[in-house]
Amino acid sequence: MFTLIFVCLCLLCCNLHAETECFSKTSEFKMKGDYLLGGLFGVHPVSTTLHQNIPEAIICSSQTFSLSNYRRFQMMRFSIEEINNSTSLLPNVTLGYEIFDHCSDTKNFPGIFSLMSVDGSVQPWKESVNFSKVIAVVGTGTSTATMTVAPLFMMDLVPMVCLYGASSSVFSRKRNFPSFLRTVHPNKDVIEIILRFLEKFKWTWVAFLYIDDDYGRDGLDLFGKKIKDTEICLAFSHGLKENTDYPKLIKQMEALRINVVIVFTTKWTAEGLIMSAIQQNVTNKVWIAVDAWSLHKELPKKPGIKNIGTVLGIAEPKITIPGFDDFIHSFKAQNQCENPEQDPLCNQMCNCSSVRVEDIITADPSFNFPVYSAVYAVAHALHAVLQCGAGSCNKSIKVYPHMVRRKDFFSAFKKCDISFDLLVYIVIAVLQPESFCSKECPDGYMKKQEGVHKCCFSCTICPKGTYLNTTDPYNCIECKDTEWSAEGSTTCKPRQLEYIRFSDPTAIVIMIGTVILLAFIVAISVLFALNYNTPVVRSAGGPMCFLILGCLSLCSISVFFFFGEPSVGFCILRYFPFLLFYTVCVACLFARSFQIICIFKISPKFPNISRIWTKYNVHWIFISAAFFLQAILLINRFSLDPPKQFTDKFYFDRIILGCEVNKFVDDSLIPFILICVLIFLSFCFSYAGKDLPKNYNEAKTITFCMLLLILIWVTFATFNYVVHGKVITFSHAVATLLSLYSLLLVYFLPRCYIILFKPEKNTEQYFQDLIQSYTRSYSQ
Repeated sequence: MFTLIFVCLCLLCCNLHAETECFSKTSEFKMKGDYLLGGLFGVHPVSTTLHQNIPEAIICSSQTFSLSNYRRFQMMRFSIEEINNSTSLLPNVTLGYEIFDHCSDTKNFPGIFSLMSVDGSVQPWKESVNFSKVIAVVGTGTSTATMTVAPLFMMDLVPMVCLYGASSSVFSRKRNFPSFLRTVHPNKDVIEIILRFLEKFKWTWVAFLYIDDDYGRDGLDLFGKKIKDTEICLAFSHGLKENTDYPKLIKQMEALRINVVIVFTTKWTAEGLIMSAIQQNVTNKVWIAVDAWSLHKELPKKPGIKNIGTVLGIAEPKITIPGFDDFIHSFKAQNQCENPEQDPLCNQMCNCSSVRVEDIITADPSFNFPVYSAVYAVAHALHAVLQCGAGSCNKSIKVYPHMVRRKDFFSAFKKCDISFDLLVYIVIAVLQPESFCSKECPDGYMKKQEGVHKCCFSCTICPKGTYLNTTDPYNCIECKDTEWSAEGSTTCKPRQLEYIRFSDPTAIVIMIGTVILLAFIVAISVLFALNYNTPVVRSAGGPMCFLILGCLSLCSISVFFFFGEPSVGFCILRYFPFLLFYTVCVACLFARSFQIICIFKISPKFPNISRIWTKYNVHWIFISAAFFLQAILLINRFSLDPPKQFTDKFYFDRIILGCEVNKFVDDSLIPFILICVLIFLSFCFSYAGKDLPKNYNEAKTITFCMLLLILIWVTFATFNYVVHGKVITFSHAVATLLSLYSLLLVYFLPRCYIILFKPEKNTEQYFQDLIQSYTRSYSQ
């Protein structure tokens, strides 16, 4: 029912007669020719709220006159006249036109039906040998209007070349709009330029105001997709209508501290927004104007506009088209009355006889060149279809609209020297303010998002051992094991490798101490060899003394391998010689302490034990067993899992190289338990002989030696848990060396003193007297 009423109204409108006015002798809206071009221009644009829900056709001439659209209307007429006067383009062929005042987006179909009709009849969706009388249509001016009428032309593949407002990205879908073309930039190009602006000036907190129609909503959708993977945040967006509450809108943006506003809208809507901003005393804002209103000539003249901030305009370059001004002067000079027999069709009335030449020439020139280039593109395509050559075209060729479309329009554009550059310029330059939700974090501080917007965040300094990569400002990245970084770093630095070198002063002191130890061992060995048959040497163990001295010298080898870069070989030699041969030393002291207790305390009560100990040389069997058992345990441990190089990362700026002390001790518990048990037993047996003769102090010497040895290693173990780095290696080397010195000096030095300075005590009689005196007192 609605469709029937609508069609009837359209046909009724087409039969309306023009008001009794004076028209120019030649109609502005139509001209005959061999081939016709259709034109759709909103000379009298209708208010969007007018008759919003009433199905009726609109008489456009009753609406407000648009001078800028009228200038574009005249540009199409001028372009066709220029082509008809050309001898190189379409020779001996004339182009005609039929133009309609397409003043409404949704209620202006009479002109469309007229262009589609064949002999006054429209036969949609039926195969027919007849096609539309026009070969192409130039227009319309808005995305909504194009969305409404374009499908009607697409049915017969009539080329539709749109000019300015039809920049929505939906028209790029060739499946839906196969014969749609345009000589203006699509929205995506404009959005791309806006994005470059925002990135250039680091504006990340922006508002997007758009006209609430297909054009504006498409711009918003494209902008949202473009900023998805950028640092830019859409803080606020709003669709603008005629009844928009601009003061409330501006207060909302002020509350969000938005300083950059993208105004993706038309002239009349932009004018309402900017005037409201002036009235609300808005200052220090950046207003980004798209090409639909950037060349507005009246806004820059408004009082107070300089206070609102900076207006950045995006527009096509202004191109002067030679001959257009002369065409307007010539056209306006013809002021004769219309032939009363001529009746204009619906929406082909202008009522613009009062418009001055100067008004047309100085009107807004934006999107005039797209009109000019659209007409020329169609002409070049037709030139190719008609196989035009030098001075003539083949008019016998039947031209259908789809044939014109099939020719490459873009090659035609190149022939017309059509440019697709966009011009960006500053209309009013007062300030370039900052616009952000949160100020950028300093270097080395990561962002922690707060709320839904990625532009709103707090700053947290990256801890040491991490750094902030510019590609990911939201996460502090850990440095590699071989690198370090201070707090708040943006890069990691390589860690310095440290170990105790042989040239280190402390290492030199320890090695000198080891050499002195070896010298003492040699000297004591010579002294004991020269006095081998004396009681002091025999009471110290006789041949066992040389075994202890030899093992001490072999133990000292380990000290030298605490220095230099640690390797598996170095780490093995740090522990193996010391653990093996020091076990022999402790086993000798244990055997010696047991032998003393056996002679002085066990022998009187259990003489068989002492006899068996002496007869079968049990002490040598015990020492050999301890040696071989420890050797088997150590070889097994070292062959299966030798101590490896260890990296101590306690100091964040350097790596200390050492050997795996703690892990090796944990995995090699039995060898350490064996030597610890021997030390403990030696201490116990020697301590049991503390009441031996005062001058016979061998047991006391062993007791003190074992006590000192325990004290040294307990101190080292404690120190090992409270220090880090090279200090551990130094302390380990010192503990090893002190262990050797404690045994050498405490056990052997008193005997050397007697041999050298108390020879009277180094006699058989002296020792016999001591033993007899103790035996008598013990038996009592």
